[in-house]
Amino acid sequence: MNILGYLYVGLALVMLVPAIVDVAARNPDWQAFVMSSLIVGMFGILLVAALGGSLSDPLDIRQVFLLTTLAWITIPAFGALPFLGLGIGYVDAAFETISGFTTTGSTVLTGLDSLPPGLLLWRSLSHWFGGVGIIVMAIVLMPLLRIGGMQLFRAESSDRSEKVVSRASDLVRWIGAVYVALTIICAVLYTISGMSAFDAVNHAMSTLSSGGFSTHDDSFAHFDSNFTLAVCIVFMLASGLPFVLMIKSIRQRSMALFHDPQVRVFLGVIAFFSVCICLYLGIKNDVPFIDALVSAFFVVTSIITTTGFGLGDYTAWGPPMVGLILTFTFFGACTGSTSGGIKMLRFIVFFGTVRAYMKKLIRPDRVVVVRYGDTKITPDLSFSVLAFLVVYLATVGVITVILSAMGLDLVTSFSAAATAVSNVGPGLGDVVGPVGNFAPLPDNAKIVLSVAMLLGRLELFTVLVLFDPEFWR
Repeated sequence: MNILGYLYVGLALVMLVPAIVDVAARNPDWQAFVMSSLIVGMFGILLVAALGGSLSDPLDIRQVFLLTTLAWITIPAFGALPFLGLGIGYVDAAFETISGFTTTGSTVLTGLDSLPPGLLLWRSLSHWFGGVGIIVMAIVLMPLLRIGGMQLFRAESSDRSEKVVSRASDLVRWIGAVYVALTIICAVLYTISGMSAFDAVNHAMSTLSSGGFSTHDDSFAHFDSNFTLAVCIVFMLASGLPFVLMIKSIRQRSMALFHDPQVRVFLGVIAFFSVCICLYLGIKNDVPFIDALVSAFFVVTSIITTTGFGLGDYTAWGPPMVGLILTFTFFGACTGSTSGGIKMLRFIVFFGTVRAYMKKLIRPDRVVVVRYGDTKITPDLSFSVLAFLVVYLATVGVITVILSAMGLDLVTSFSAAATAVSNVGPGLGDVVGPVGNFAPLPDNAKIVLSVAMLLGRLELFTVLVLFDPEFWR
């Protein structure tokens, strides 16, 4: 558990980056970052000293579950400290950082254009480090824990990753290198499109992490440029792709990435629904074709990849589009990406299992084999996916009921629950919609949604298993 101490020390060092930015901008907010860094750093050093041990010490599966959950709870808890310098309460500060590190992108802050640059950068950094943590967790940790069909991703990716890199540490380094390279390229293209260097860096970190935080209240509507939106679309798509296959394609100069079933489904779903919405906007709302095409692709990609960037009030597109976009909230992109949501791999396994069951109903004596690409889907794997889907939807339902009991209307309650568990960002309605803000919600609702964001990011069972008495025996 000394790993937590090292993580806290790392967090303390990262806090100094926005402090330096504030010093350069002659903004007194740097003091909040320095004080927070000292507190977190000292706590981390004391924890390492008290527990001793080495980073290479082996962990059993119970320790992995506990360590993962504690890290994702305590790092945002400490990361909230700099926001207290704004004079907001700790609940709001914690909501903002949990939203940041889980790459949800929901916010309680307004007047972003006038906030200190250090705080804006801290929000983006929380996204960026949360995003790379999510990739590593999805590729290295979740398959080991066999949560919601992730053992299939392990079977699909382990052979590939072993051929690409020889050790897990090398794989993590390659993930980091690709992640950094994509972020830099994205920032450069944003700058070319007309963004300031500060905006470009912040939005690049938010884009590659599937986060959604912006430096402006009106998000990407602020830039009024189809080229900027096109750049964002491309890199949101990149953030939704499996990084192991991306690394393989880069190193072996192959098209392996596009041979993966979930990648094909992911890109196909986005293309299909984007074209449908484009035609709807052009015919029904009389929007010019290019604007309709770019807007449709931007919103569909933003929601399905769970990035959650805003582009005005898409709820004004009409009830059919609102229902469709709400459905997208559950989709998610590919397993092994920075995306939240249910994810395409699970949908493929689910529909394959349903189709196999229907064939058995027609011909009970028939032997039906469910496959994901060339991999056979075992009954155990199908069961784990179905269990995940049931718990996922049940979690959204329970949170919806809790929020409704707090006095929120049904649209706000359901969309807020869905967007929190799926780590998307914006919901529906006047309060939490694409042009709204989570600040008006009562503190109790923010606490519930903070828990929901963590549950969604940790794939539910990572946390829920800790409440099983058998876990502690």
